[in-house]
Amino acid sequence: MSQNFQPPAPSSYTEVPAPAPAPSGNLGLGVLAAVVAAVVAAGVYGGIIGGTKHEIGYAAIGVGALVGFAAGKIGGRNPALSAVAALLSLAAIFAGQLFGIVLIAADELQVGAFDILGEGFSPIMEVWKADADLLTYVFLGIGGYASFQISRKVAN
Repeated sequence: MSQNFQPPAPSSYTEVPAPAPAPSGNLGLGVLAAVVAAVVAAGVYGGIIGGTKHEIGYAAIGVGALVGFAAGKIGGRNPALSAVAALLSLAAIFAGQLFGIVLIAADELQVGAFDILGEGFSPIMEVWKADADLLTYVFLGIGGYASFQISRKVAN
């Protein structure tokens, strides 16, 4: 046996790390699905508020969950989609609250909802501001957070 065995020389190249995977899914379809879910959820949430004559905070979480689910399931894993879903769910919760105020006012005044809307946006906002309390803001935040997390968890 030969005692002159030498290990192979270390290679002169360095290994390049693999590129980060591209976001999967379709951002445009995810945003569209989230917008549709937000409009539907806002209408349902406003109907619940109008029917019960008070805000149900846990329903706001349901709005966020629906928007996040639609965005993540249709749009995939694009990280921007979670942020968009959270913002859309905040808008949907707020719109649902305003729609609920319109429905309550229309019922109390025995007029149509379009008659209330015809008076302008300012009186509706004044009622919202007067009714808003800490829990209003807490459930807005929780709804947005739920949307963000659910859109990430259900993404394909």
